[in-house]
Amino acid sequence: MQSQNRFFDDIARVASGAVGAISGVRGEIEQRLRDQLERVLAGMDLVSREEFEAVKAMAAKARAEQELLQARVEALEARLAAAAKTRKVRSRTQSPEGKNDRKR
Repeated sequence: MQSQNRFFDDIARVASGAVGAISGVRGEIEQRLRDQLERVLAGMDLVSREEFEAVKAMAAKARAEQELLQARVEALEARLAAAAKTRKVRSRTQSPEGKNDRKR
């Protein structure tokens, strides 16, 4: 009976040693993968989160300014078109003599 207990104790020690060795191998594999991933990411020339957020804010500001300028251009074009229509209407209603008088 005692020899069987010893046998099981030995098996338990071997198994726990194997589990410990496997844990060590697992930790080493994880560390190597992490190192390799860091090397790959470093070579990709990625931007930091802070840089990304700063550029994103700049783009949003530029977009807002562009929309404001677009609205101003459209308003100016409308005024210009209205002024052109007014000139055409005035030139049609004036007599030919009135045109000649202006030139003098």
